[in-house]
Amino acid sequence: MKIYSVVPIYMFYLIFCGIVVSCNTSSKEQLPIYNPIDFNPLLVDSSMHSQRKNHMVSDFSLINQYGDTITQHDYQNKIYVTDFIFTRCPSICPIMTNHIQRLQKVFNNDEEVAFLSISVTPKMDSVPILKEYADRNNAIRNKWNITTGDKKHIYNLARKSYFAAVDEGDGGLQDFIHTPNFILVDTKKQIRGVYDGTKTSEVDRLIKDINILRTNF
Repeated sequence: MKIYSVVPIYMFYLIFCGIVVSCNTSSKEQLPIYNPIDFNPLLVDSSMHSQRKNHMVSDFSLINQYGDTITQHDYQNKIYVTDFIFTRCPSICPIMTNHIQRLQKVFNNDEEVAFLSISVTPKMDSVPILKEYADRNNAIRNKWNITTGDKKHIYNLARKSYFAAVDEGDGGLQDFIHTPNFILVDTKKQIRGVYDGTKTSEVDRLIKDINILRTNF
């Protein structure tokens, strides 16, 4: 007498679906999470050199080109890109700003993606100067904030949150050596990528990585 193992058809369906879901999950690209120890120590405040995990961008309060106060709340549940510039910069800043313009166009209709430029010479970059700079570079309101603020606060953001400035002083007028880096921050305030904002190939990579984050959040 033959004995048959009887398995309901819906069990095969559930097993198949489970395999498909598992494959899709494992095949998703994932971006690394950056912590202070992953950066050049010259860019990181000495108090954070050994930190290996759980880094998040700290709260901030800045003033944008419209005179509005900008805080983490304005970037809540958003993926955003931060860079450090100054409006009179004759070298890398114009290239970086042109590339933010490009990014802004690519993600113009995506409310989940935003941009934050921070001036490293806030005493010179007043609100009217930032407004002129923003208009000249077609910055879209509520999409791309170009900001100023307290120099020491900005310095701490650069050294303790975004790791985008060399330690060259304590926040004086001309002691702020910034990098060309674009810093990619996710909805949990974690750093997920660092890119050379002067290179088209790096901006291409940034666009790809933003889209990866969008599919994972």
